[in-house]
Amino acid sequence: MTTADTPYSNQIATLLAQFFTRAQNLHRDDPNALTVEYDDQWPSQCYLYNDTPELGENCHWQPVKQSQQDMFDRLGAALDIQIHPDIIEYYSSYWSNHLFAKTGDGDLELLQVWNQEDMERLRANLLGQALDKRKRKHTLSFFFALTTSEDGMLCIDNSSGEVWYEIPGKKPVRKIASSLTEFLQTLTPR
Repeated sequence: MTTADTPYSNQIATLLAQFFTRAQNLHRDDPNALTVEYDDQWPSQCYLYNDTPELGENCHWQPVKQSQQDMFDRLGAALDIQIHPDIIEYYSSYWSNHLFAKTGDGDLELLQVWNQEDMERLRANLLGQALDKRKRKHTLSFFFALTTSEDGMLCIDNSSGEVWYEIPGKKPVRKIASSLTEFLQTLTPR
């Protein structure tokens, strides 16, 4: 079974959409919120503008639903594994800038993909992480968030779908949630 054959539950996409809405509502009165410096060399469907902004000018953005991706098929083929559907749905649901959130354990940055080139960079980084884990004989997991208070990251265990706190190069430190859907329900935008 390829990742294209794997049906998405849409729970993760729905929870991300709800998070986006809460973030937009939180920042409704802040004109600088949900802005990014415009870069014509880094295009995205997420940019919101009537006229093309100048290079470096702050530009509002919003998440945009993605169409079907084959990146995870290629990643799975390169690693000769089936990628957990939660990580596929997480990264293949929306084009978006990174999102900032808070949890009971502290603040974090939810990693997102901005455009197709960014998706290819993500593929290279996930492949590198997987190869490093194989070399170290660690459980295979894939990152999806960075913690802001430490050098850690949150990863999805590829076998179980559990969310774990990890420090790069080390074995998983602590289980955070039984699933990505469970974890996403605990987040508050910041």
